[in-house]
Amino acid sequence: MPRILIVDDEANIRKLLAGVLSDEGYETEDAPTGEEAVDRLRAAPGDIDAVILDLALPGMNGLEVLETIQKHPVSPVVLMMSGHGTIETAVQATKKGAFDFIEKPLSPDKLLILLKNALHLRSLESDNAALLDKLGRRNEMLGESEPMQRLQEEIRKAGASQARILILGENGTGKELAARAIHDISPRASEPFVRLNCAAIPRDLIESELFGHEKGAFTGATAQKRGKFELARGGTLFLDEIGDMSLDTQAKLLRVLEENEMERVGGTETIALDARVVAATNKNLPQEIANGDFREDLYFRLAVITLQIPALRERGPDIVRLAERFLRQYCEENGRRIKELTPAASALLSQYHWPGNVRELRNMMERLVIMHDELVVDAEHLSPLFLSTSPDDEHPLLTGTLRENLESYERRTIEKALAASEGNIARAARALGLDRANLHRKLRRFGLVKRRADDPEP
Repeated sequence: MPRILIVDDEANIRKLLAGVLSDEGYETEDAPTGEEAVDRLRAAPGDIDAVILDLALPGMNGLEVLETIQKHPVSPVVLMMSGHGTIETAVQATKKGAFDFIEKPLSPDKLLILLKNALHLRSLESDNAALLDKLGRRNEMLGESEPMQRLQEEIRKAGASQARILILGENGTGKELAARAIHDISPRASEPFVRLNCAAIPRDLIESELFGHEKGAFTGATAQKRGKFELARGGTLFLDEIGDMSLDTQAKLLRVLEENEMERVGGTETIALDARVVAATNKNLPQEIANGDFREDLYFRLAVITLQIPALRERGPDIVRLAERFLRQYCEENGRRIKELTPAASALLSQYHWPGNVRELRNMMERLVIMHDELVVDAEHLSPLFLSTSPDDEHPLLTGTLRENLESYERRTIEKALAASEGNIARAARALGLDRANLHRKLRRFGLVKRRADDPEP
């Protein structure tokens, strides 16, 4: 139940309010001075949900207490009260962060309504902050590999500008995440981020989606509709899969980008636009231009800045970090205990070439959380989930027995670690997460070093 702190120098008012609130099921505490109230809040931040605060207090007055409360990382909602308040005082209190201002003598009914509304608002703000934090954690672009560090630096530079950006990359690499990151650090961050998947909209409807339409513009247009350009006013319009847009629509989009104005489908009113366009595609647009499937002039309008999203197979150490992150995320979301990857599983993940990129890795980790009951994820649990063939292998990823596959992966992983460490056993062992003695045994087992006469047969 919400806990309310009552701050007033008059004992009878504190007692009256405590009785009224207790009858409604609230827990209450009280303080006769502002200093005691501040000490109470500092002693247990976040423990108090709301403060009913008198304006006229001995020593530290109510406005000073309010200012101090607002500096807390987790601050309660505050209702100010006064027996000689003025409109100017009420305005000053709300500017400093008070939810509302109530005059004495107090009306219990009015106080209870204000308190209920204040606590409801606090709950909504808390839920919203948690959701934003969750979305931020879900959508942030993770990676410490060199390609990702380079991309993040390019995003920082490009995001601060107003230039149009073209994002290139394979399916599943995170092109939309990059677009959102650009928006979030841009001067337009407080305005809308609007997305349109050009490949998912039928050709006869995409112009309506982009530019909107007037009532009666075509069969089924029963009301006026604003398009994505209008909805993104002041913000960012992300055109995903721009390479799948028809040539007719490309021509109309080009005109809009050149003139920064448009008309709705079936309309005559000219509408000024203010939306930064970020586009993305998995296609080779210069080749599409050569084939006559994409307009060269539109390409140059969109590609003022070009960003290339690296494929997951190019990101080396990021693969295991992302896998662990997704495992933890889906375990938390599904109420499961956190699962861990064995070194063999990590090696297998690092070796796979990920044709579906980050999306494929994320889906695989979600399946493991839901369908796999053990807390340890080993290579044998991963192998059945791989569905494709690595371009670096002569043979499909899954051939022979499970043991043969696992030994093959283990051997190749050790060979790569040795090559990366220039033959330094200690460094290779650290990279593989093994102790040196264990690595020596594996080297002898796979014939990578000579086996001593007293070594057991593998």
